[in-house]
This record gives sequence, structure tokens and C-alpha cells, in this order.
Amino acid sequence: MDLDQLNETACAMVAPGKGLLAADESTGTIGKRFASIDLENTADNRRDWREMLFRTEPAMSQYVSGVILYDETIRQKAKDGTPLTKLIEAAGAIPGIKVDTGAKALAGSDGEMITEGLDGLRDRLADYYGLGARFAKWRAVINIGRNGDESMPSQYCINTNMHALARYAALCQEANIVPIVEPEVIMDGDHSIERCYEVTEFALKTLYRELFDQGVILEGTILKPNMVISGTKNDDRASIEEVADMTVQCLANCVPAAVPGIAFLSGGQSDEEATAHLNAINDGYDLPWPVSFSYGRALQHAPLMAWGGQPANVAKAQAAFNHRAKMNSLAALGEYDAAMEKELAGA
Repeated sequence: MDLDQLNETACAMVAPGKGLLAADESTGTIGKRFASIDLENTADNRRDWREMLFRTEPAMSQYVSGVILYDETIRQKAKDGTPLTKLIEAAGAIPGIKVDTGAKALAGSDGEMITEGLDGLRDRLADYYGLGARFAKWRAVINIGRNGDESMPSQYCINTNMHALARYAALCQEANIVPIVEPEVIMDGDHSIERCYEVTEFALKTLYRELFDQGVILEGTILKPNMVISGTKNDDRASIEEVADMTVQCLANCVPAAVPGIAFLSGGQSDEEATAHLNAINDGYDLPWPVSFSYGRALQHAPLMAWGGQPANVAKAQAAFNHRAKMNSLAALGEYDAAMEKELAGA
């Protein structure tokens, strides 16, 4: 393990005004997104979509620090034969890789999930390092019970998922790959923001105990958490200010200052909602870590709709991606204002 290399990579991932593009959708997930624009889910179409994003300037060089890739994508080449990882590197960004194999039903606990993928991970990490990956991602899925059911998540679910996250993180560091640890408390449901706080705090405190117990060096990690937010089906949604305040309070109570940075997931928030929340967190508080973004849908939805799978729309789609990347870059600096959404990229 080269701790200096790990820390250097982790710090670069949360450089001021930069964040991560999550382009690690599975073949099935990206198929659902393509279906929204009536585009066939083929390897060539997946390549064309991601190649277009990775060639977008100034987004890739100014606002994106790294890209989380899927197994297929890290091996793909652009139309001109250039490996997609080289397009990312040429823009000054860092290639990364999703290494879990998905969340499956947790045995003996209805409605709860466990993320799989530890078997053979050491060898896969060595392969991914050779392909250019310098960081990785593993997502744990934590559901909150509905209708006031506080039995979910169970301690069993939290413990098994956080233990797996720490095992993954230790293997990553052994391979000189920075682990992104992602304990996602799902925002689907009718829960209050207070209940989200309780569950997020429980998950994070368990995670950092497991990371300590398994010898993971925090200076060589990145945390990718959910924001503390009301459930999507809650009629009394918390305000932007409440989300920022409770999220910061939760993180301050749980996350050691040794962590090089935090990159939030968007978790199903709308594009502008995710940006506004990130900005409020950076604008209103003196934080011990850089706080940025690791967004998938919240960066990709607008350009996907603009593209529509049509080569003639590439410039329009890249303008949309530039805009969303710029807005989130400003939010990572606490300099975003909703009025900026009317601006066009490059204007």
C-alpha cells in the first residue's frame, strides 16, 4: 500500500470546484434511461453516449475530477480506437470503477438488502488497476421502513453492509486504489427528515467503527453519503436550509476529520434540488473536509434528454452537460444561485 499515492488521489477527487461523474450504470439501468428516449440498449449506443460525455469541454477538464465507470466501459474504446479511460485522463480527470455486483435480498430480513461482490475482488482490483482505475466504488443500500415502522433498517442489515464496505475498502487500499465508501440511506418512502437523520447516523457510526477495526487508513478514502432529507412520499418535505443543517450536523457527529473529502450522491433528487442542497451545505458552514458531488442522474438527465440518441444533437447535449457540471462546481464552492440556471453553458 502506498499511502501517499492514495491520499494524493483522494485529495484530487475533491479538488476545489470539482466533483465526480458517476457513469457506472449497469447495462440494465442504462437501458431504462435509454428507453426514456426510445434508444436501443446496445454496446455501441452505450459507448457513444459515454464517449460524448467524456469529450465534453470545459466540463471534463474544469468541473469533473474523476469518472466512475462500469466494467464494460473501462474496457471500451471510442469510435476512433482510443480507450475511453484515455479520454478521461486526457481531460485531467481520474478513471474509477464500480466493483460491487449489486444489492441482493438480505437472507432472513424481508425488504432489506446486502451488496455482493467480495468474492474474487482482490484479482479484479489488480485487473482494474492495470486498466487505469485509481479509485473504486461500492454502494450499500439501506431502506427505511414505511408507515412509522422503525424495525427497518435492522442492526443486522447495518452491520452486514458496513462490514462488507470495510472489507472492500481494505482490499482496495491493498491494491493502491482509493475506496469510495457509499452507505446510501434510500430516500424512497414516507419518512421524516428526523428519521433519515437517525438512520444515517447509525449507518455512518457503524461504518467508521468497521473501517477502524479492519485497518482501513481513512486518509486514503472518500465518503459518498446520502444527504439527510425527507422521504419522497412525505407530504411535509424539509426545506433546503433544513436539509443542509441536519446533513452537516450528522456528518460532524460521525465523520472523522482525517477523511480527505465527502462527495454526495444525488439519490433521486431533481437536478436543481441536488445542486441547491450542495450549495447550502458549502455556503453556510465551516466544514473540516471538502464537500463535493458524485452525481449520476443529476448530471446526466439533462444532456440525455437533449441528445435523444441523435448525432445531430451532440452539441446541444454537451452544452447541457457543461451547464449542469458548472452549476455543481459552483455549488461545491458555495457560489451557486438558482438564477444561474437560466444561463447557457459557455455564455
